Amino acid sequence: MSQFPTVRPRRLRSSPALRRLVAETRMDPADLVLPVFLREGLSEPRPIGSMPGVLQHTPDSLRRAAAEAAEAGVGGIMLFGVPATHDATGTGATDPDGIANVGLRLLREEVGESMVVVSDLCLDEFTDHGHCGVLAADGRVDNDATLVRYAEMALAQAEAGASLLGLSGMMDGQVGAVRAALDDAGRTDVGTLAYAAKYASAMYGPFREAVDSQLTGDRRTYQMDPANRREGLRETLLDVEEGADVVMVKPATLYLDVLGDVAEAVDVPVAAYHVSGEMAMVEAAAERGWIDRRRTILETLLSVRRAGAGIVATYWATEAAGWLRER
Repeated sequence: MSQFPTVRPRRLRSSPALRRLVAETRMDPADLVLPVFLREGLSEPRPIGSMPGVLQHTPDSLRRAAAEAAEAGVGGIMLFGVPATHDATGTGATDPDGIANVGLRLLREEVGESMVVVSDLCLDEFTDHGHCGVLAADGRVDNDATLVRYAEMALAQAEAGASLLGLSGMMDGQVGAVRAALDDAGRTDVGTLAYAAKYASAMYGPFREAVDSQLTGDRRTYQMDPANRREGLRETLLDVEEGADVVMVKPATLYLDVLGDVAEAVDVPVAAYHVSGEMAMVEAAAERGWIDRRRTILETLLSVRRAGAGIVATYWATEAAGWLRER
């Protein structure tokens, strides 16, 4: 008997062509969604210090970013509006002339059907307390009063041109409330992207700079405890039962176990959001020369796809799409 192995997995790694042929996970530009920020009142795009390469856009620069993403083959674009003024109930969120709804119309005009236009259906950017819902008299987030506002937002965003409404507030029953409002208004054509398992993570810090967050306190009474894995699947199944068209896990790389659980359990498309803090850590290490930036970005996004996400929201979407097309 030979002393040498007969089973040699290395055979299938011996050339780039072989590695491509047997790759178990593939990534395409169409799998990516680009989050963007439109800030009211800017005359020039404003860099976000904690998110290298990411801007708060003017309408003109947003159009350019959307066109560039579409040209690169990116599958979707997700808009966050940053208003100049805030109030207790976030009235700007349902104003047809509010910055988010203006931005959705702009994106629809710019990209047409070449990319999916995704809204952010949440009140946090618009409230003067920074929470994702309406506050009760005792200062707690009032779940059911917030659902009323979400239903109103859904109709406004559908009218503005969003194809998918990104329900990110983590209120109980939000998918069912929004779906009922859309269907009652005859908008059965508009889909829901449920942030089904969204954790109260430390990774959102740079995002709060990007949206000029007014948050006081924290969101632990509605976003999920990072200690809980099974609960992530429970939340997701509830959203699917209420009619979610797509479900999302957020953050992405710190919750690959939850993402894998969700992908195995549901029969709707699964997304994951590679959030601002996850991005910032890579950028900081790359800037210091500690890691190869391009390789790390592609490996990071591939890990999210490998865990089960068919859709990956990432601030690197346009850049990564260009690299993927080069391949």
